[in-house]
Amino acid sequence: MAVQGIAAQGIAAQGTAIGGIAARSIAAALSATLLLAGCSSVDSVRKMVVGTPSPYLSGYIGNVVADEPVAALAGRDVLARGGNAADAAAAVGLALAVTLPSRASLGGGGACVAMKAGASAPEAFLFTPQPGTGVGAGSAGARPASVPTMLRGLYLLQATQGSVSFDDLVKPAARLARSGITVSRALADDLAAVSGPLLADPSAAAIFAPGGKPVGAGDQLLQPDLAGSLDRIAMAGPADLYTGLLWQYYTADANQAGGGLTGDDIRQALPGLARPVVVQAGRDSVAFAPPPADGGLGAAAAFRALQSGSGDAASVSQGTVAAWRAAHPDAGNRGNFTQEAQAIADAGGSSGRLGRLPASTSFTIVDRNGGAVACALTMDNLFGTGRIAGRTGIVLGASPKRFPPPLLTPVIAWTGTGRFRAAVASSGQNEAAEAAAEAMTHILNGQPPAPVTENGRVNAISCPSDVSAAGCTATADPRGMGLATRSDR
Repeated sequence: MAVQGIAAQGIAAQGTAIGGIAARSIAAALSATLLLAGCSSVDSVRKMVVGTPSPYLSGYIGNVVADEPVAALAGRDVLARGGNAADAAAAVGLALAVTLPSRASLGGGGACVAMKAGASAPEAFLFTPQPGTGVGAGSAGARPASVPTMLRGLYLLQATQGSVSFDDLVKPAARLARSGITVSRALADDLAAVSGPLLADPSAAAIFAPGGKPVGAGDQLLQPDLAGSLDRIAMAGPADLYTGLLWQYYTADANQAGGGLTGDDIRQALPGLARPVVVQAGRDSVAFAPPPADGGLGAAAAFRALQSGSGDAASVSQGTVAAWRAAHPDAGNRGNFTQEAQAIADAGGSSGRLGRLPASTSFTIVDRNGGAVACALTMDNLFGTGRIAGRTGIVLGASPKRFPPPLLTPVIAWTGTGRFRAAVASSGQNEAAEAAAEAMTHILNGQPPAPVTENGRVNAISCPSDVSAAGCTATADPRGMGLATRSDR
């Protein structure tokens, strides 16, 4: 179900120039220890991430797990200053657009499953990347872009379940982009994998190879144009990217980069709010994102197969998604597919395999009151189209007509009494849905959640007895480069 009027909720931009997009400032160093998974050094980066902070809470504040350490710390600081899980999710997603622009961008999209403290069940927020309709998308040499949906999706999540002003959640990401970040191993590895075609674009080379050499782990990365765009969003609201001055710049510069987007494509890109697909596991209920985030359907079918012992999780997860995509080639965020997807999951899904899928990233959050969010974000390819929307500094996501969508698999489990039980989100190309199903199965059986597959990477939080520092465990995949934050201060 599409949410109408979300652009109006985002506050339409007025009048002022976009001069801040060109602002530059001196890079400030982040601690090199952030390159290591499991790093718990927070004080050295707190001022960088949040500026001058408001008073911090004491005791248990919650947990954040993400694929990139600085983004995880941005979410942790929101929790520490009294924000809830939805607030922290918006901050993490926006920070990832700065710290891991290979997999998350304002030009991309994603999906989340979220449960507000005291709610009876989770909700699904769907903002998967959609194709543009501009004529440039089919031109020779063009790089068709996806319509930017991430900002509106995160805004809808935070407006529905959050507790603080959205602009306060944008400002940390703007500060990171302006002052500079220390390049993580995750970003450095992604950049090394696609540096040839990416750096052929002068705008991308100016950001990711400022001295003629690609930045590597431990180097500083400045993104002043992206900082200017985030400043505008903090000042004028999310609608500036969809109906305001930033929308005009983004549309023009995306098309100059071969993106093939029209103003209507962007203006009409609304996120969806839907009931998740739910599978019972004893006394627990497990919620999966419904299509068009069809990785959730694949994970639900695989989870059910694991519960019943009736099939191979890898074959079921991929086969179910392959069958769904064959039957729904043009599913978008405006459709409501929960009932149909629920019937497929209940029936046990299908068996088969998918072709090679693109990259994604994920994170999970629980707050001190038991509110929880699991999200997966994507650009439908590493660094999307490999092009920048000019003056905005935003990396363009790739059109799903050019690359098949990844398996976005946010999952939340809760008890019959409405208490949060566990959150899982995963990446890892073809194995993402299987990994999420396997990890949740392990958690509900009292086992560690990861690693569970060869390539699947899981970010998980488990609270088997109660939501507290002693009752919750946060886990990043030990083979990855992520960070599971400490839960108390």
